[in-house]
Amino acid sequence: MAISKDRILTTHVGSLPRSAELSALIFAKDGGEPYDRAAFEDCVRAEVFAVVRRQKSSGIDLVSDGEMSKISYATYIAERLSGFDGNAPRSVPQDLEDFPAYRDKIAASGDTPKLTRPCCVGPVKVRDLAPLQRDLDNLTAAAKAAGVTGAFMNSATPGVISVFQPDQHYGDRDAYLEALADAMKQEYDAIYRAGVILQLDSPDLAFGRHVIFKDLSDDDFVGRAERQVEVLNHALRDIPADALRLHICWGNYEGPHTHDLPMEKIYDTLMRVKPRAILFEASNPRHAHEWRIFKERGVPENKVLVPGVIDSTTNFVEHPDLVAERILRFTDLVGRERVLAGSDCGFSTFAGFGKIDTDICYAKLQALSEGAAKASEQLWGW
Repeated sequence: MAISKDRILTTHVGSLPRSAELSALIFAKDGGEPYDRAAFEDCVRAEVFAVVRRQKSSGIDLVSDGEMSKISYATYIAERLSGFDGNAPRSVPQDLEDFPAYRDKIAASGDTPKLTRPCCVGPVKVRDLAPLQRDLDNLTAAAKAAGVTGAFMNSATPGVISVFQPDQHYGDRDAYLEALADAMKQEYDAIYRAGVILQLDSPDLAFGRHVIFKDLSDDDFVGRAERQVEVLNHALRDIPADALRLHICWGNYEGPHTHDLPMEKIYDTLMRVKPRAILFEASNPRHAHEWRIFKERGVPENKVLVPGVIDSTTNFVEHPDLVAERILRFTDLVGRERVLAGSDCGFSTFAGFGKIDTDICYAKLQALSEGAAKASEQLWGW
């Protein structure tokens, strides 16, 4: 994994806006409608090359494929694993339940993602990893063509799959988690073998609290999260920590977030994940203050911090001076080599959905890189 040796390196959480053409193909595929498979694969490949080039031109060092082929960060697994079918009802976040007028307003406006949410209805097994190999081939070829420093690929954790794809087969959450871990291990290992950094997306460790586990106490939820981390770490047993990064978040939507689990509650659990690099929200109004938790608790020496220094839910373009200020908060805690500059979350968590304008998304990434340069100037005395 690249670290900030002579300047602050830049990255982001993973998803980027998809074109209308690609989104239409993805939705047809997800909905079981007729679609041109060759046209879909050609479109995905072209867009991966385009987004990698655009990340590079925006100053991003560690790039992704933008999750171009996926309809979402978690439900994509239904194509690769057997045992999933149907469409589970959407669980409304607890904070939106407290503000029903706003909840109904965004639902009526269509400002919610539209996709199939399959349930686990049978034994979970690997069905088809060809889509993964195509994603890896596209990303590695695009990265080579663009001459980027490094690349990462997103993958869902057993915990996030279990939280958002309800179990109707195993009847036991631990058994379901373990089956998911056994199956997903093949994807994790394949990404590592391809020489690509593996990013584990794990909103279940925070967002899950106010969506699926609303009725649990904070302590009981943390106990549940501990188990999810234990199962994940076991699935990652054959991959070195340096080849891994993990993203935690509280839900990538503009809302009150008044039921977000405080970072202090999940902090110790988070620091026990195997991945060396931790990506987390550090710029939005509900979590920007939580840098103090890292200061008070201390950060294990084997961890690299990737704070979100730009927001992913608004079209404000952050000033580079503010980005630099946010970066320096964390370099003051762990040193300049152990901080990378990232985003709070993805810019298009679901295909065809996201409030961020495509051009503004890349303007925000440009501001991220400019802010990282300003921080580097202070840290290395350019």
